[in-house]
Amino acid sequence: MTTTTILLSLAIALLAGLLLSRLAKKVNLPAVTAYLVAGILIGPFLLGKLGVPGIGFGSLDEVEGFSIVCELALGFIAFSIGNEFRLSQLKKIGKQATIIGIFQAVFTTLVVDVFLVILHFIGLISLPAALVLGAVAAATAPAATLMVVRQYKAKGPVTDVLLPVVALDDAVGLVIFAISFGIAKSISQGSVNILSVVLEPIIEVVLSIALGLVIGLIFTFVERFFHSRSKRLAVSVTFVMITVAISMLEFELVGVHIAFSPLLACMMLGTVFCNTCDFSEELMGRVDRWTAPLFVLFFVLSGAELDFTVFASLSVVIVGVVYILARSAGKYFGAGISSKLAGSDENIVKYLGITLLPQAGVALGMAAQATELGPDGMMVQSITLFAVLIYEIVGPFLTKIALTKAGDIKPEGKTSARGATANHP
Repeated sequence: MTTTTILLSLAIALLAGLLLSRLAKKVNLPAVTAYLVAGILIGPFLLGKLGVPGIGFGSLDEVEGFSIVCELALGFIAFSIGNEFRLSQLKKIGKQATIIGIFQAVFTTLVVDVFLVILHFIGLISLPAALVLGAVAAATAPAATLMVVRQYKAKGPVTDVLLPVVALDDAVGLVIFAISFGIAKSISQGSVNILSVVLEPIIEVVLSIALGLVIGLIFTFVERFFHSRSKRLAVSVTFVMITVAISMLEFELVGVHIAFSPLLACMMLGTVFCNTCDFSEELMGRVDRWTAPLFVLFFVLSGAELDFTVFASLSVVIVGVVYILARSAGKYFGAGISSKLAGSDENIVKYLGITLLPQAGVALGMAAQATELGPDGMMVQSITLFAVLIYEIVGPFLTKIALTKAGDIKPEGKTSARGATANHP
């Protein structure tokens, strides 16, 4: 693509997302849903088919060419979520968030495994694919959840627990995936180095946290040398970009594949910064405003890369529907049971599970790794794409409903840019 086409494509994507968000507001849909639908409209399966340069994306490869935008956006989203791990806040909700985060992820995996293993005996899916999909089910997408919380200025018991739980899902999901993927490889190949398969994701979690910790301490140190708001904002953007760049490195060390999780590293970066810098809260607010257009582009591009060819296979659709229903039940009841065990507020018990349904980036990353299983891995990837398509469109809307019923979203909580209070959330 030429520079003109690239810039025009990004501008059209941004404009499409913004225009559709105005229509979404009329029917009380979250803006993030509008951005995803806008991406579908200008994607390779609708307007992109017209083949007009700059007006829509002609192929999935063309959308993939903008992956740097998505990687950077995910970095800033994770950085913002790290702000939810302030020690003062964790003293209040840290224990219950940890209990809920671990329990609901494991519970969801077990529920999905049970249902998909039943489908395996019917002959619709292989056992390795069923086990890997159970692990993929544990992951929750932080991006869509955070956007809904921001748009409606959600605040309350459910929101306070939700963001740390969503953040924990990454670490827990990676470990669960490691174990399930190791077992699946053993079944499909007969012989595999279980130690390296299980060890690598654990190393990934530890190294990602360590990377975020080190860069976070350097970030806090450097930030103190600048006093103007604009320069401090520039330094913040710089260190998030550095963290994303380093965390994308991969290499082999004594036969073990070493990689990082950009999400975990950037979450840790934000956590360290918000707990070690006395002006972090004001600066985090400025970063959030600066990244607003970047987040719109991220969701529009995410919508554009949803592959509708997954609907061509009836078996994928059947298994996909069962996966979606089983995962939804696992998240809802897993969050409810663990919330009761943690002695949480009644609204957390009732509504938290619904807010954990969105699924995207981390799950797609797991599915991409699963392709090492060959045909079984391709089945995992197809079903994950199918589920992401449904969850990313429906999930934000359900999150809004749950937070509204819980009382975390109030009519007066959404303020327009002109300063007037909106009539509806």
